[in-house]
Amino acid sequence: MALSIGIVGLPNVGKSTLFNALTDAGVLAANYPFATIEPNTGIVPIPDGRLEVLAGIFGSERVVPATVTFVDIAGLVKGAGEGEGLGNQFLANIREANAICHVVRGFTAESVAHVAGPGVWDSSSGNHGLDPRRDIEIIETELAIADLQTIDKRLPRVEKESTIDRSLLAQVDLMRELRAVVASGRMVSSVPGLMDAADGLSDLQLLTAKPIIYVFNLDEAALRDLPLRRQLAGLVAPAEALFLDAQIEAEMGALDEDDRRELLASVGQEEPGLHAVIRAAYRTLGLQSFLTAGDKEARAWTIRSGTTAPEAAGVIHTDFQRGFIAAEVVGYEALVEAGSWLTARARGLIRTEGKTYVMRPDDVVEFRFNL
Repeated sequence: MALSIGIVGLPNVGKSTLFNALTDAGVLAANYPFATIEPNTGIVPIPDGRLEVLAGIFGSERVVPATVTFVDIAGLVKGAGEGEGLGNQFLANIREANAICHVVRGFTAESVAHVAGPGVWDSSSGNHGLDPRRDIEIIETELAIADLQTIDKRLPRVEKESTIDRSLLAQVDLMRELRAVVASGRMVSSVPGLMDAADGLSDLQLLTAKPIIYVFNLDEAALRDLPLRRQLAGLVAPAEALFLDAQIEAEMGALDEDDRRELLASVGQEEPGLHAVIRAAYRTLGLQSFLTAGDKEARAWTIRSGTTAPEAAGVIHTDFQRGFIAAEVVGYEALVEAGSWLTARARGLIRTEGKTYVMRPDDVVEFRFNL
């Protein structure tokens, strides 16, 4: 499956700078509202050191990592849900993404306008004008307004049809429940099991139903302020909260590996922002990967947690799922220790799994199938 993440936030919070850092795309990052008019898209390989190791074991001609598509969506403003600031166009772009990466401004810079307007946040440290709680609420309110419009357009029609087709009554109840949640100011994604129950309504493409990862764009001093980071994480709990300096992330692109590690250590980060965002997306969306390898290529494939072996085979090619016979599976670490597929087989490390087998994140697989 393809993984797509839409980067959203108010204007001038560092979205395009972060997008550039994540994708190394060199997209314009300007200090004025709506510097991004059309969404910029970058397809990025997901870092996976296992692939190079497998390529060495199998003599693979190439390495093919899984990928993530980042979409830099223009800054939303208050009123976007009703069309302000090209809002309808920007909100439509978000509907295509699997998850939302909400960038929240936590840096001070007099030269960079704060479009949301005046506010107060942590005034004791001089961060006047910043209010992450307010900024988050502005974006989420606009998503909710857009969703209410979507539901209110569909609900009366379904209610009318349900008077003839009683099987639609359950759908009506679910839509009313979704509307009540959105109208109350809650994100649908924050209500456990609600969208699972409303699976038949996925075509609504509700913005508030999309999983959200919050990225607080901080300056160096704030990155080292652990109490502040805990405070910010509490604003969005239980959603994922990541902390980085988008400008530092952008600067890392020109550094070698040793200098990157040194720069990250200087601000208390263990990994680049790209790695952190991807790992958070995988956790939030319930994704994992499995590996295949041979003389042609070593490759990672993205699947949902709980995917069975035939379904995983279908990710490679639909014919593989239809003609699935079995999966020969070995754990990555066990294969590396054995040094080759033949040795792993000789040691009894390779298992033959059937149609009910649920894939694990470290599986290296060879599928057997009939065409």
